Amino acid sequence: MHLDASDLRSAASLARGTPFGLEARTLSQIETLPMKQQANLIRAGQVIEHDGRRWTVLKQQIITPGKGGAFIQVEMRDLKTGNKTNERWRTADTVERLSTEQKEYTYSYSDGTNLVLMDPETFEEAHVPADLMGDAAPFLQDQMTVEVDMVEGEPVAIKLPPQVTLEVVEADPVVKGQTASSSYKPAKLSNGVKCMVPPFIEAGERIVVRTEDSTYVERAKG
Repeated sequence: MHLDASDLRSAASLARGTPFGLEARTLSQIETLPMKQQANLIRAGQVIEHDGRRWTVLKQQIITPGKGGAFIQVEMRDLKTGNKTNERWRTADTVERLSTEQKEYTYSYSDGTNLVLMDPETFEEAHVPADLMGDAAPFLQDQMTVEVDMVEGEPVAIKLPPQVTLEVVEADPVVKGQTASSSYKPAKLSNGVKCMVPPFIEAGERIVVRTEDSTYVERAKG
């Protein structure tokens, strides 16, 4: 039986057991070499090597205690087992960061455990663990274009557009004497997320919000 190049690529992909349904990578792409990075530059979505394993960074926070130097606390997930752990580094420490590949997909729906994404070029479906979304999950919208970060064909992070437009469903009344420049007030958005908005924003209005930290940007235009 004769196997052409595409058959060999398909066989290699099956041999790796890649659930994401991505085509096999070339040898140069498979060899993902780590690079050193200061711990204070760790960000959510990055992939690092630690204790001989590969981890996806879920959350990071720089903590400055009353005594001693600042340190960074990182919540991360083992790429192989899915187990989560917390680790601390001094901000001056270095970590091994892996480079990632990016590919755009269109969000179709969620089955509860996975997000079903569609490749806009091939129209093939890809199933990605829903918990890769982290705190940004409420901002995911039907047919939204998302960017998936991958290491050796495995999805490690999902990035949403930096801003989305949502309706304000609840907003606290304006306090007498309050101005836009003095302070913001609590509001609830149509996706259930709470957000601080200027005093002039009322329920029923549409606003632009940052997906990274749920902060108000501006009134939606049009």
